[in-house]
Amino acid sequence: MIIVIVVVLIGIGVAAYLVGNRRRSARLREHFGPEYDRTLAETDDPKETERHLAEREKRHRSLELRHLDDRERAEFQDRWLGVQSGFVDDPDRAVERADSFVDEVMAARGYPVADFERQAEDVSVDHPVVVQRYREARAISQRNASDGVDTEELRRAVTSYRSLVEALLDESDDRRNGNGRERGSRTEETTR
Repeated sequence: MIIVIVVVLIGIGVAAYLVGNRRRSARLREHFGPEYDRTLAETDDPKETERHLAEREKRHRSLELRHLDDRERAEFQDRWLGVQSGFVDDPDRAVERADSFVDEVMAARGYPVADFERQAEDVSVDHPVVVQRYREARAISQRNASDGVDTEELRRAVTSYRSLVEALLDESDDRRNGNGRERGSRTEETTR
């Protein structure tokens, strides 16, 4: 009888563990969406991907992110309009300014800005869709600095930077979700 009880308890434990893993996998896949797929393509291992994304979430919780006050937000929005309007006269410079401006907004919000990949990972926790656009914009900016790219690509870079700026400045999601996390937000989808 004791052996049967032990076997049943072990079976229940294994089943609970497997269900927990499935739920964790589903939650990470749903939350990170395309960022989950990008990370999986890099690691080629679902367990490693999930470990990496869970570590990313844990590290993100330790950040001291802050909300911008209305004055700061308005100032950043006005300055962003200046970056965008500069595109007409000097697209190359506008992309450079957009890249620097994103770093400035991220620093103001409390994100570490020393390393691009770390920045992108940190932003992906709150903005998993927009971070793809951020990566695209940075790649275009770097290609432009070394080889030059056409004006259409520069326009795409500024548009992609704009998506991130809007997400970082949009505090309505902070109020709605309690902490700024967009968990599959429609805001990100509509800025595409």
